[in-house]
Amino acid sequence: MTTSTGTAAPTPLDRLRDLRATGLLAAEYPQVAPLIAELLDAPDRTDAQLGEDLVRCGRLLARLRPEDVLAGHPGTPRVTVAVTGHSTTAQLGDPLIAELARHGLLATLVTGDHGAYLRDLTDPASLLRTSAPELTLCVLEADAVFGELPLPWTTEDVEASCARLLDRLSGVAAAHGRGGSGALVLNTLPLPRRHTQQIIDQQQRALLGAVWREFNARLLRLTAEHPALTVVDLDPLIAETGPATDARLALYTRSAFGSALFAALAREAVHVLRARRGMTKKCLVLDLDNTLWDGVLSDDGPDGIDCGHTLRGEPYGALQRVARQLAAQGVLLAVSSKNDREPVLEVLRDHPDMTLRESDFVRINANWEPKDANLRDVARHLGIATDALVFADDSAAERALIRRHLPDTPVIALGTEPALHVTRLLADGWFDTPHVTDDDRGRTGQYHAAAARTRLQEDLGSYDAYLRELEVVVRISPPERHEFNRLSQLTLRTNQFNLTGERVPADRIPALSRGSGSRLLAVRLSDRFGDSGLVGAVFAHDGADGMHIDNMLLSCRALARGVEQGCLTALLADAKSRGLPSVRARYRATRSNVRARGFYPSLGFVEDAPGGGEEVSFRHDLAEIPAVPAHLTLQADFGGDTDEQPRHGG
Repeated sequence: MTTSTGTAAPTPLDRLRDLRATGLLAAEYPQVAPLIAELLDAPDRTDAQLGEDLVRCGRLLARLRPEDVLAGHPGTPRVTVAVTGHSTTAQLGDPLIAELARHGLLATLVTGDHGAYLRDLTDPASLLRTSAPELTLCVLEADAVFGELPLPWTTEDVEASCARLLDRLSGVAAAHGRGGSGALVLNTLPLPRRHTQQIIDQQQRALLGAVWREFNARLLRLTAEHPALTVVDLDPLIAETGPATDARLALYTRSAFGSALFAALAREAVHVLRARRGMTKKCLVLDLDNTLWDGVLSDDGPDGIDCGHTLRGEPYGALQRVARQLAAQGVLLAVSSKNDREPVLEVLRDHPDMTLRESDFVRINANWEPKDANLRDVARHLGIATDALVFADDSAAERALIRRHLPDTPVIALGTEPALHVTRLLADGWFDTPHVTDDDRGRTGQYHAAAARTRLQEDLGSYDAYLRELEVVVRISPPERHEFNRLSQLTLRTNQFNLTGERVPADRIPALSRGSGSRLLAVRLSDRFGDSGLVGAVFAHDGADGMHIDNMLLSCRALARGVEQGCLTALLADAKSRGLPSVRARYRATRSNVRARGFYPSLGFVEDAPGGGEEVSFRHDLAEIPAVPAHLTLQADFGGDTDEQPRHGG
C-alpha cells in the first residue's frame, strides 16, 4: 500500500516500532491490540508466516513494564502466565506476550528453571506456584522420554519410559488441582525421525510409532480426570506450520521446538486462557458473496453462484459445512451482506447446493446499510454485546470498516484463495469453550423461540399481556452433577446479568455444591414456547449474620421475564422461614453489567455502606418480602420438599 505522495504506507509493525522507538509504547498501549489484529489480517499468508509476525511483535513488547502501562491505563486487564518445561522455552515468551496483547491482556511472565518442571509444578514454595498464575504452560518434548533410556535402547525401553512419564504428569495434574491456580496446559510429544530411524528393524520401528501414539492418547485422556488440565495436540499444529524442531537449535540450545511451532503453541495456550476468562465469542456473522458462495448474487443471479461439488464451488461448500458444524455446538450464525433481502432468502430456502438454510441463522441482514450498523443490529437482536460477535468477510474494505467502528469485534480475513477460508475461519478458536453442553446444542432453536416471543409481544401490544400469555415457569434447586459444566459455562459467558463479573471454572463447582454452609442453586426456565433449560445460577452461603449472596447471574436470553425477581424473592422467603436475621448481597461493576446495579435495591435491599464505588454491599432485613411476579409460577426446592408457589393473580 502507498500513500497519496507515492511513499509506502507504514505497516502495523512499523507503527509498533515507532511507538517503541519514541518511548510511547506504554502511553499508547490501547493501540497495540488493534495494530496486531491489523497485522494478522493477511488472509493468504501461512500460519508459519503469521507466527513470525507474532514473534516480531513480542520482541517489541517484551521489555514493556506492566506498571508503566497501568500508570496511564489502570483498567488494562493484567494476567500472570507461568512457563516451564523439560528443555529451553525461551522462544515461547515473545509470541506469548504478543498473543496476549492482541486480546488486550497485559502479560507478566514467570519462567521456571531449565529442566526443573517437576519441581516448578509440584513444590508449593516454587516461584511458579507462589505467583498464582492464571495460566501455566509446561512444554514437553521427546527427550523427556529418550533422555532416560539406556544405550543401546529398545522399543520396550521406550514403552517403560513413556509409562513413567505419564505417571509423573498425572501426578503433576493432580497436584495442580489440589494447590495450583488457573489452567495447566501440557502438550503431546512429537516423535522426531532422528529417533525412529535409529531402529532399523522395520517391524519394531512401526511398534515404536504405536507405543508413542498410545502414550499421547493417554496423555490427552488425562483431561477427563483433571478439569483444570488442557493438553494441546501438536500434530495438527505441525501439519500447518511445518517441522516441529530446528536441528541446530535442538542440539546447541536444547530448544524443544522451532519458532513457528512455539508461536502456534502460544496461540493455542491463549485460546485456553481466553475461554476460561469468559472471552469466548457467541455469534459468527458471515458475508455471503464470495464467502458462502462463489459469485455475486445481484450480478450473477441464483443460477450463477456456486457452492456445490465443483472446482469452483467446493471451497464455499466446505465453509458452509464447517459453519454448520460450529452451529451444532452452540455457535450462533448471522448474515451481513450487501444484497437485496428477498433474493437472499430465496437462495437460502431453495438453492439445491446450499448446506446452510434460513433456519440455521438467527439474524439475516441482507441490505445496503453499512455493515457496522448491521452488526450492531445483530448484537441488539440477540441481546449481546458487539464484542461477542466475530465477523468474516472477503472484502478488505468491509473488514477495515468493522475494525474502525467496532474495534472490539474480531475480524476474520477471508482472502483471494477460497481454499484457505476454512483455515482462516478456525485459526483463532474464537468459539473455543471448556465444555459443550446440551444447552449449547439447542442454542439456535432457543433464539428462534425468542423470535417467536417477540412476535407474540408485537401482536399483543401490551407487555403485561405478553407476560401473562407466556406461561412462565421458573424452577430453582440445587444442580445435578451433570449440570456442573453448564453452571461453570454460565459464569464464563454471562456478562449483562452477572452481578459480580466473577468466573468459576468447572473444577471449582463440585466444592461449591457441597461446601459446609454453601448454597449453589440452578435456575431453569420454561414457557409456552418450550424449555429454555438451565439459564441462571445463585452462589450463596450462610453466615452468622444471615445469608450471603456471593453472586447471581442469568443468561441474557432469560431477562425481562421476571425470572431474576422471582429467584431473589424465593431466596428472601427461604432465609426468613429459617429464622435468619438478614440477607446480604454484593454487586461489583463491570463493563457489561452496569444496568443491573439497581437490581438489589429494586427488591428492598439497602446499601450497607453507601459509597458508589465499583463494589457495593447490600442488606435486606427480611421485614417485608416482595411478592413473586404475578405472571410467573415459581417452583423452589432448596434441598427439602419442593415448594411450588401458585401463579399470582393480578
